[in-house]
Amino acid sequence: MRVVIASRIFAPEPAAASFRLAALATSLADRGCDVTVVTSRLPRAFAPDGTQIADPRVRVKRAPVLRGPDGAVRGYFSYLSFDLPLFARLLFARRASVFVVEPPPTTGLVALAVAWLRRTPVVYYAADVLSDAAGSAGSPALVVRAVRWMERVVWRRSAAVLSVSATVTARLIELGVSAATIAEVGNGIDTSVFSPDGPVSGTEPGYLLYAGTASEVHGAGVFVDALAHVPEARLIFVGGGTEVEALRRRAERIAPGRASFRPTAQPAEIATLLRGAAVALASVRPVGGYQFAFPTKLYAAAAAGAPILFSGDGPGADFAASAPLGIAVAHDPEAVALAIRSMLSRPPSDAERHHQAAWARESVDSTAVADRASQVVIRAMLP
Repeated sequence: MRVVIASRIFAPEPAAASFRLAALATSLADRGCDVTVVTSRLPRAFAPDGTQIADPRVRVKRAPVLRGPDGAVRGYFSYLSFDLPLFARLLFARRASVFVVEPPPTTGLVALAVAWLRRTPVVYYAADVLSDAAGSAGSPALVVRAVRWMERVVWRRSAAVLSVSATVTARLIELGVSAATIAEVGNGIDTSVFSPDGPVSGTEPGYLLYAGTASEVHGAGVFVDALAHVPEARLIFVGGGTEVEALRRRAERIAPGRASFRPTAQPAEIATLLRGAAVALASVRPVGGYQFAFPTKLYAAAAAGAPILFSGDGPGADFAASAPLGIAVAHDPEAVALAIRSMLSRPPSDAERHHQAAWARESVDSTAVADRASQVVIRAMLP
């Protein structure tokens, strides 16, 4: 059983997709599959030799790709720089039993074209609904319609569609995907990396931490605005995204010297920061039709035992409210500031942090998610 995973990013590049697919690759290898990942060349900062991955049984084939100023493979030209060569990379490779494809849907269309020529089933990982994200970010209506058309083609012509949550499943069905095609496998995090045990950041304790992408759909500016109401608070942003520069400028106006911005970091470094954080932050803007999205940074924070503050609506709010050290509030600076003051006034004990981490291990460990996904992939290969 030969599985080819096609994704613009893969481990060790820090991203939810990278870790989700790395766990899936390992699970498939555990089941005797021959696994190859077709992906992009890593930024030199992450792996100078370009070959470093977690599981040596998985072959990773990398090729150059156009990256943005922040190093991310994001945007039309970056996607095309991966997708156009992908056609030949898949067509002239050894015959696969199945293709597993990660968004964007342009990658899915390329895989479907090769799959039609080579009579290979496709399993599409619907970790996101990019047409909804584009609409929420204010993209032109023509772009949103084009992305939605591509997604619908990929979803409907895939042998199976892997959904990461009940809300994504509901949205897929609403957009016309057959429920029989969807396999809801969930989402998770590597709890061996994100745990309360291990090194703690040398940064002076008591900081707020936002670790992950900050784009239009997240609305992370609510945390910067909240600093004006909590003069004792310090905020650390780690990661990239389209709003980072605007957030940096806003922080300098509102709370000069109290917000710092760091580049995307490896999971182990994020884990050390989470262990020392007074509050781990996450948000999703409650307008624009993207409220069903779930920021996976919540999983990392919960597994590391960090107190969680979520701002917005949707499944992220439900998760934060159910976490032992979690609070969910409206997407409003004053509501966020009030919650921050409350959380800073009562730091959790080590026992409470470990209790939350144990709760997270039961709920969001990526191994169980990957095992469910690998079973679907294997079924798609069978006649």
